Amino acid sequence: MTSSFLRSDIDFDSLVPAFNRGNPFRHVIIDNFFHEDVAQRLAEEFPAFDGPAWSVYHNPIEIKKALNHWDRFPKTTYAAFSFLNSKEFVAEMAKLANLPLSADPGLHGGGWHAHAQGGKLNAHLDYSIHPKLGKERILNLIIYITPDWKEEWNGALGLWKDDSGAPGELVRRIPNLFNRAVIFDTSQKSWHGLPDPVESPKEKVRNSMAVYYLCEPRKEASDRGRALFAPHGAQANDPEVLELIRKRSQVTTSGSVYRTGEEQS
Repeated sequence: MTSSFLRSDIDFDSLVPAFNRGNPFRHVIIDNFFHEDVAQRLAEEFPAFDGPAWSVYHNPIEIKKALNHWDRFPKTTYAAFSFLNSKEFVAEMAKLANLPLSADPGLHGGGWHAHAQGGKLNAHLDYSIHPKLGKERILNLIIYITPDWKEEWNGALGLWKDDSGAPGELVRRIPNLFNRAVIFDTSQKSWHGLPDPVESPKEKVRNSMAVYYLCEPRKEASDRGRALFAPHGAQANDPEVLELIRKRSQVTTSGSVYRTGEEQS
């Protein structure tokens, strides 16, 4: 695929076998995803973590900031998200899914994500049915956009095997390397997250971009309209955390429990 954004030798046809072999669910890692100069510009465009633009998530199961408002994206970021939602790129992603796919131009659940010191995200399953479009989420694309990240700061993406509807064995940890893309199938009981708090210096933030790809709902699709989180460690015996998880998983109650604030720029 020829693009002003992607590294020229990425061939999605050749990635299909590795994607299908992914364990504990289908996934593939692509290092040096964007052209180096593009990745550097994207890193420079992330707003300050303590700036006013972010939506804030701060509760026992997720501590992060996020932003998916197109009007707040700077030039290169805006163009990159436009490309990742283009028909040309969606057709490449469809090769991995082996299904006709469509983009989500609203970036529901996607966009910019940021985890500073103490940030975390319990293991979870993404929503299955888009709450506004009614389509099934099938692929998740994450690109890490923090230069010089050190593995000892945590922040690796964990992939867990499903164990009777809960995360079981941690099968893989994918370190947060700059300009690394991870693509995975969100429909295979795909438990993923970073439940251990980030331990980076205060000035170093784990930044990433996320885009999701949708298909027409399949017969086997779950009807889950919000993410389903799992308790981490001692949280399994904490009634308040378990009630938070219950409310977080429901379309009608999730908005009241997980987002602590959104400042308007």
